[in-house]
Amino acid sequence: MNATMTDSEKPVIRGVPIRILRVEHETRYRYDAPVELANHMARLRPRHTATQRIRDWHLVVEPLPDASPEGEEPGAPQVVPPGVHQSRDTWGNWRATFSHSRVHDQLVVRSTFQAQVCAAVSLQMLNSPAWEKVAERLRYRARVPLDDALEFALPSAYAPRDAALAAFANEVFVPGTPLLAGAFALMHLIHRRFEYRPSATSVSTRAPEALAQRRGVCQDFAHVMIGAMRSLGLSARYVSGYLLTQPPPGQPRLVGADASHAWVQVWCPVHGWVALDPTNAVLVGPDHVTLAWGRDYEDVAPLRGVIRGGGRAIPEVAVTVEPIEVAAARGACAPVRPPGAAVPAARPAAAPVTPPRR
Repeated sequence: MNATMTDSEKPVIRGVPIRILRVEHETRYRYDAPVELANHMARLRPRHTATQRIRDWHLVVEPLPDASPEGEEPGAPQVVPPGVHQSRDTWGNWRATFSHSRVHDQLVVRSTFQAQVCAAVSLQMLNSPAWEKVAERLRYRARVPLDDALEFALPSAYAPRDAALAAFANEVFVPGTPLLAGAFALMHLIHRRFEYRPSATSVSTRAPEALAQRRGVCQDFAHVMIGAMRSLGLSARYVSGYLLTQPPPGQPRLVGADASHAWVQVWCPVHGWVALDPTNAVLVGPDHVTLAWGRDYEDVAPLRGVIRGGGRAIPEVAVTVEPIEVAAARGACAPVRPPGAAVPAARPAAAPVTPPRR
């Protein structure tokens, strides 16, 4: 299935694309018992943004899902594999749902695409309002029009408002601090204080627990930053995506050795949504590829589902992010298959399946 860009979806690109990246994300489940029935939802179709264009998106599910009578939402590809239904969620992210009623013992989900990405927009951090004024603007008032960003100032399951998170944020958000200057300082504070350790947390760890442990992965770093800002009445949202990483000097780039990633977008009345990566303490730029955004990880889990049977199955995930010239050199940029492939899947539990744990 090739994703086509509709006129309403075409973004206004800020600047000239400076990099084209090829992304492949494959998840495989080998069940230790037959699966009799399964229902799946996936968010693996990347979105177009002001700094990113997507082309040649292709999504495959093996085995093919059951045929479905559901129609397609406007903007979805006109030729869609039987059984796959695409729609958009509240925040404009693409999602795909499908089912399997035939017995199977393995599931493979593969998403591939190319992303044209631009350099980050230059920001004047001091050219933003004091954070207290922004928080005051985001407070609810009867019969007063609300900013769209208000929804992301409210607590959510993974990033609630919390006294400990507020105290942590207040270390850098002193009175009168410009909003973006405070956000950058908070990003660096998290980067300094937290240890990156994949085994320290799980996909269900919430921001208060991650703050107490001071260790975790990108999901935890993002949730802590979001929760800390919300605890001051500010708006921040969770972004899932991919990050181009560099192999050690003298070493080849390994296919499938990358991982999905997560970062934060902070809302500023002057600059709009500003993307910051607390795991790496950088402004998000041409090494980052955006997949989806929401209140927290719960809203953007790439794969999730419910099955009957299957026993225990641990996902085998392989992600590759590489410059297009590298992909071409190893023959990974062959034309995609004709429209008619299938769309995402997931696994056993009713909880998120493939966490962006980088």
